[in-house]
Amino acid sequence: MRRRLLLAALAATGAAGGASAQPEQPAQPLLRVWRDPGCGCCTGWVDHMRAAGFRVEDNLVASPAPVRRMLGIPSDLLSCHAATVDGYALEGHVPAEAVRRLLGERPAGVRGLAVPAMPTGSPGMEVPGEPDDTYDVVAFDGGDGRRAFMRFRGGRAV
Repeated sequence: MRRRLLLAALAATGAAGGASAQPEQPAQPLLRVWRDPGCGCCTGWVDHMRAAGFRVEDNLVASPAPVRRMLGIPSDLLSCHAATVDGYALEGHVPAEAVRRLLGERPAGVRGLAVPAMPTGSPGMEVPGEPDDTYDVVAFDGGDGRRAFMRFRGGRAV
């Protein structure tokens, strides 16, 4: 009887020979999104970010313009939705891979990332039968500074 209790306790803690405890993954920071409630591509991007493990606060608004102004997103980089994550602004269909890199590297002077317009194949903009566009994820600062942060073809970094 004691042996069974010991084996059960070992199995529960992951210390038994065949059991392996998985290290706990740190929770992704909260992603706050502001989007039009009728926009299907925005819903697709939110689904992409959730599937990538981000916790999402999905704010349905008549217009994300006031939030964009508050976040300092440059008007030449606009797309269809705005977001924040851990102090950074996001605009448009930014792939989760680029957001993870931003959060991991925290490059000096970068205020946020944007995917201007709505490239075909970017997360949420997948179109069956259509070729994926190649596009840059643009890093921006608080002024006029812009630079390519990552390049993607569809949802894959290139």
